Amino acid sequence: MSRTAASTTEAKPINPLVKLALEFGPLAVFFFANSYGDRWFGIAEDRRIFVATGIFIAASLIALVLSKIVMNHLPRMAIVNAVVVTVFGGLTLALDDAFFIKVKPTIVNTLFGCVLLGGLLFGRSLLALVLDSVLQLDRVGWRKLTLRWGVFFFVLAALNELVWRTQSQDFWVAFKVWGVMPLTMIFALAQTPLILKHELKREEAE
Repeated sequence: MSRTAASTTEAKPINPLVKLALEFGPLAVFFFANSYGDRWFGIAEDRRIFVATGIFIAASLIALVLSKIVMNHLPRMAIVNAVVVTVFGGLTLALDDAFFIKVKPTIVNTLFGCVLLGGLLFGRSLLALVLDSVLQLDRVGWRKLTLRWGVFFFVLAALNELVWRTQSQDFWVAFKVWGVMPLTMIFALAQTPLILKHELKREEAE
């Protein structure tokens, strides 16, 4: 492929707020549809989760298309999330059972944790495949960061199981939207010292 052709497929720079909206938007839509679906759509209160799930599927697919348009590529995480939301959301609607949408975060986070920690067992820091365009770290830095994120995904999976099995459905939806996202952002920010310590200078990265 020529240099000109390759440049046309490179990811476009994107405003962080736009990126956050694409990632967080479907979850926010899911929350509001579940919270106010009975008022907006005139449905029974115990059916809100199903309407919200259908809207969640649509919003996730729309966000995926917009990501392609805005960034000129499809982020791996966005693809995985859209596929899993569609599969488990579809099972929720087809079988009329909210269990599937509730257990979706557990399965996704466990999968991510297994992939990251499993990669380390084979000497691969797979997180670098996702973030290498954002971060430039040395080998030790990637290994430590991958280990931390792998463990964190297992923590999120355990939290999801604890919340949906012990709390109300509305509380679980609120936690999924307003609890998991802040926890993830705080955890990500807490990795700043590690990143700064192991970050490669531009000359070293090249």
